[in-house]
Amino acid sequence: MRVLALDIGEVRVGIAASDATGTVASPVAVLPAQEVLGHARTFRRVLEDYEPELLVCGRPQTLAGEDGPQAQRIMEQAQRIARACGLPLEFADERLSSREAKRILREEGMSERAMRGKVDMVAASLFLQAWLDARRT
Repeated sequence: MRVLALDIGEVRVGIAASDATGTVASPVAVLPAQEVLGHARTFRRVLEDYEPELLVCGRPQTLAGEDGPQAQRIMEQAQRIARACGLPLEFADERLSSREAKRILREEGMSERAMRGKVDMVAASLFLQAWLDARRT
């Protein structure tokens, strides 16, 4: 089962996808949030290219495991996107995914400026991989 993951931010949305077997997550793209929320052609093209059966969105939580200050807004936006795509929706814990994504990109030698467009999709692939792994066990 192919899964598409969204790391929804105020400005950008990081997108990751699983392989067809639902085993491995990979970063796909970063799109402006308004294009994803508006179901623009660029986002529809991602949907056509990957043909996901499920949408997994990051749910921002505090380190204590409670919904963070952005959670309600992001959950509402995710539900709107899922309805527009006609896909079932699940949420994944995205705690520390952006921090880990930055660490990985730094290790690859990227500057803060070069990372800016990549962190969100790497973060989406990290929480998607954790979600896939948890479903397998």
